[in-house]
Amino acid sequence: MRVLIVTDTYPPDINGVARTLHTLGAGLVRRGHVVEVVTTVESQEGLQRHVMHSLPLPGYPGLRFGFASTRQMLELFDAFRPDVLYVATETLMGISAIRAAGRRGIPVVSGFHTNFQNYLEDYHLPGLETVAQGVLRAIHNHTARTLTPSADTAAMLERWGIQNVGVLGRGVDTEMFDPVRRDAALRLSWGADESTPVAIYVGRVAAEKNLELVVRAFDVFKEVQPKARMVIVGSGPRLESLKEERPDFHYAGARTGEDLAAHYASGDVFLFPSITETFGNVVLEAMSSGLGVVAYDYAAPRLLIRSGENGWLAPFDDEGAFLAQVREAAARWQDEGLRLAARQSAFDLGWERVIEQFEHELAAVMHEMEEVK
Repeated sequence: MRVLIVTDTYPPDINGVARTLHTLGAGLVRRGHVVEVVTTVESQEGLQRHVMHSLPLPGYPGLRFGFASTRQMLELFDAFRPDVLYVATETLMGISAIRAAGRRGIPVVSGFHTNFQNYLEDYHLPGLETVAQGVLRAIHNHTARTLTPSADTAAMLERWGIQNVGVLGRGVDTEMFDPVRRDAALRLSWGADESTPVAIYVGRVAAEKNLELVVRAFDVFKEVQPKARMVIVGSGPRLESLKEERPDFHYAGARTGEDLAAHYASGDVFLFPSITETFGNVVLEAMSSGLGVVAYDYAAPRLLIRSGENGWLAPFDDEGAFLAQVREAAARWQDEGLRLAARQSAFDLGWERVIEQFEHELAAVMHEMEEVK
């Protein structure tokens, strides 16, 4: 197959969507397919890319929206001659790609990777959630198939009236994210020896991640473990204000690769209070790294965590219950049996099965279009 991935975010961007798309594309190449990417960021690394004009999201310069005309997309299609498109983001660039594909008779699979409709209030556009749902429904129903990472999100899309929704899960590199990467010197740089519990958060430092609850959760953690340290790994628009609010936290900035893996493995308990995830790749990475995760019962945590056995779950958006689970996690931060169980839970979730399913989904819509013709 000749596959064209259309996405506003792609490495060197540091986020779960970018990493996922790179992993899927590279996996298809290993399986003998030709894959190119239409995106917004220049880089000489990775897959062949076509870079389009873009503008930053207001209030969040780390995220960009791409712009491309239908004509630009048609010219690109005529040069690359894709058999199938995967449109991963619902911006003007993605819409243009879908329109152009319709004119050329190229099948399109779309991805729902991010709950943008939930971000509108956080980014000063309140009251538009219903409008956003209608727009998203129209976009996705112009594609042959919509893939999303969790059953929870798939059910939500079906309630909106989006048709032909499928679940394409996520994987984790268990060799990269491994407890053996625990680094005593790194912990000491955080002010923690092996007798000091470390709570850690990895992800965007942004309003939609419910960071206020991270702060409250650590205060509860520290009531149980007065020596505890809090480490924030990531960057984003809330970073500077959080530093001012909590100078006692350690801020590691954005990390990638083995460096990121060492940061995970050097923590003890992972705090994940987000309520806007379509999946939550960081939960898989934390569990693979041998951390007990405290999270809400939806998306990846619902799939992976057995509360009290390999992590801790709270009913969705129940802050009191979440904080109660944080107390339990603080009391059991050295529970090696729980941490081993978390690691074991990640082993069945390698990327190859996800890449194989992705390949099958793309091939299926190609076959359906050939039958129609």
